[in-house]
Amino acid sequence: MIKLFITDLDGCLTYPFETPDWELITRLRGYNKLSRTDPTVPALTICTGRPQPYVEAVAQWLDIEYPVIFESGGGLYKPRVNELHWSPFLTDKLINHLEDIRNYVTRKVLPDYPKSFLEYSKHTDVGVVSANSSEIQEMYSRIKQYVLDRYTEFEIHYTEVSCNVIAKACNKGAGVSYLSELISISTGQMAYIGDGTNDIPALKKVERPFAPQNAREETQKVAEVLDFPVTSAVVKAYEMLIADNRNQQVAPR
Repeated sequence: MIKLFITDLDGCLTYPFETPDWELITRLRGYNKLSRTDPTVPALTICTGRPQPYVEAVAQWLDIEYPVIFESGGGLYKPRVNELHWSPFLTDKLINHLEDIRNYVTRKVLPDYPKSFLEYSKHTDVGVVSANSSEIQEMYSRIKQYVLDRYTEFEIHYTEVSCNVIAKACNKGAGVSYLSELISISTGQMAYIGDGTNDIPALKKVERPFAPQNAREETQKVAEVLDFPVTSAVVKAYEMLIADNRNQQVAPR
């Protein structure tokens, strides 16, 4: 039985620079609240590359009680008790290397793209955001080359609107494992939905991996692809999990 459903944000629950579908958000909130009284309804939480302040806000929309994962797997935040936990794999060496990459991006890359900006509140990865997808591709190539020439402990991912350098030890798969240990729910009792290549490590960890129709081709290969985009796919996956849990509960032994 699935006890916890984890959703990515950008490309799944929301889409950058667009207003969320509040009707679907409300439905997800309703299912999550129902999970507290109905054991066949998995609780809901978040795993995203976004920084903590934004994730905290979305957790409030959805009335989430379980820890939420931010900066991919760099940190966990407990909404109900306002506690912050950084990844145990975040070493001083990693932080120093991230600072070097951040300085390179700030001084050598961003001046060439004045409409792009650094995700300043991040601590465990280096993120760049732009509404111009062609600029993202150019920045991704430059940042990737700089990182791979110097370091081996990082992953570099991009979406239509962002580019991120993530420590391999603090990726989404590591974040889901850390969450599992913290709340004593096995990854075999978890489901996950994600759309990007950075979601693949988490999708491979859980029992039920899902992806929306807008997911990257590489991501679709490791997940059950739903014929719905963004929040509609999250709602559909949630309803499938509830139905499957209820079927298991009433199945003859």
